[in-house]
Amino acid sequence: MIRYLVPVLCTAGVFAMPAQAQEASNFGGFKLGVVAGYDKVSLEYEDVSASDDGVLYGVTAGYDLDLGNAVIGLELEASDSSTKQRYTDLLLAGDSAKLAAGRDLYVGARIGIPVSPNLLIYAKGGYVNGRVKLTYDGGADLDLIATDSDTLGGWRLGGGVEFANPTHFARIEYRYSDYGSYKIADIDSGIDVTRQQVSVTGGFRF
Repeated sequence: MIRYLVPVLCTAGVFAMPAQAQEASNFGGFKLGVVAGYDKVSLEYEDVSASDDGVLYGVTAGYDLDLGNAVIGLELEASDSSTKQRYTDLLLAGDSAKLAAGRDLYVGARIGIPVSPNLLIYAKGGYVNGRVKLTYDGGADLDLIATDSDTLGGWRLGGGVEFANPTHFARIEYRYSDYGSYKIADIDSGIDVTRQQVSVTGGFRF
């Protein structure tokens, strides 16, 4: 799905450029806003996969340079999520493990095409760094409760639509993040962690 997103966004913008090239747009400058939305974390180990979803929330800041027929910019985001996954009967009958998504940091760039003075379609990509915490409970047969956490670095791709006026902006976007493999005590577990999100962002322009 991701590999089709950028060509579609860019193609739509190319057709819109001639009509809007002479109109002043509202996309340059600094932006500061809040983020909320849907979060889905997926784990995959060999041929087995599982996923769970929750609520995304956070803050974002960035700067856009309006070139007239295109907009390029840098973006920072810090977010957290309510997403948790629970597994039972892993090593013993009655045991359980819970994997909780923690803070998530993103830094990246985006490029957009104005389709009107107030409407922008864009694609984005960059580096993402997420925190994940694993808690294991051995249950009645194994008196053991252990916790471990790992920081995962990877990449994010996405795209969306932004509306802006001289003082405010709002956007809706889809993004996909790949964090690589979860490590337990610095040993690669072979569990691959990915995430899909649909977010709504709103805030101020300066």
